[in-house]
Amino acid sequence: MPKYIRIGVDIAKNSFQVHALESEDCSATKRKLSRSGIVKFLAEVEPCAIGMEACGSAHYWARRFRAMGHEVKLTPPIYVKPYVKRGKNDAADAAAICEAMSRPNMRFVAVKSEDQQATLMAHKTRELLIKQRTMSVNALRGHLAEFGVIAAKGISHVEELVERAAADLPAMVQATLGVLLAQLRSLDAAIDELERAIVADHRRDPVSRLAASVPGVGALAASAILASAPDPQAFKSGRDFAAWLGATPKQNSTGGKEKFGSITKQGNRYIRRLLVLGAISVLRAAPKRKGALCDWLAALRARKPPKVVAVALANKLARIVWAIITTGEVFRTSIYAKA
Repeated sequence: MPKYIRIGVDIAKNSFQVHALESEDCSATKRKLSRSGIVKFLAEVEPCAIGMEACGSAHYWARRFRAMGHEVKLTPPIYVKPYVKRGKNDAADAAAICEAMSRPNMRFVAVKSEDQQATLMAHKTRELLIKQRTMSVNALRGHLAEFGVIAAKGISHVEELVERAAADLPAMVQATLGVLLAQLRSLDAAIDELERAIVADHRRDPVSRLAASVPGVGALAASAILASAPDPQAFKSGRDFAAWLGATPKQNSTGGKEKFGSITKQGNRYIRRLLVLGAISVLRAAPKRKGALCDWLAALRARKPPKVVAVALANKLARIVWAIITTGEVFRTSIYAKA
């Protein structure tokens, strides 16, 4: 049975490029395999470390390879790119993956379970449907504006917009209006159904319920965080977790002089947006509350614009959530209590 110290696999839909090393100073075994071929190849080698980029279908293959006894490491593609030598092809990518996974300070992505990927699928589908609903509403507003029919902004004013549409408009306008309204109602029903499924899944998870106890972090945000970050221990601190979300200031320091700018926005955009929206709701209720969190917000509000305060609070909420899901400690209501 062949024995390798590590194997880099560049995955695709139908073909897989393998770069396997028996030792550090030997030539690599390079093969291009099919879907069934990669399974057969790895089933016939001794358990070893396998590296792949954290891309489409990577978590599925990671679970399959782990079931064979292998240790699987998923590396973010952006961390693999520096190890790609001149020219880019599947063989070069597999070699770069094999080299990147061997670095002692390399960061890896935790392998998600089927349940976690199912939860993320519901979140992403909900997000897609919301975008389609926004597109339909914008189309409806744009078309009716051509006939002098307008209404206030917001999804809540769509019915008012439709009511203002005069009955003497051309028949083609009425027919098109009916199609758009049917599309909007269908999207609303689908979004509500997905939200109910996400909330039901959230309520079955005690850790998710614990995370949702943090002010501004509801069922959607808690569910998305736990599904996207299956291993909170992978982060050394709450700041590392907030940095993973892209909610920490960008640093451009040199010569011992520290300079911080706006947030990096390099992490999970969906979770970051949910936390910022939750932070805005906390800011609205903060004047009626008391505690350490409210005192911190009051001091920050005195010297920073409202949007900057909301982003800073989202950063703090991310750190609190990480601390709670890591330690299992309940949120201390004394720092954000009713006045």
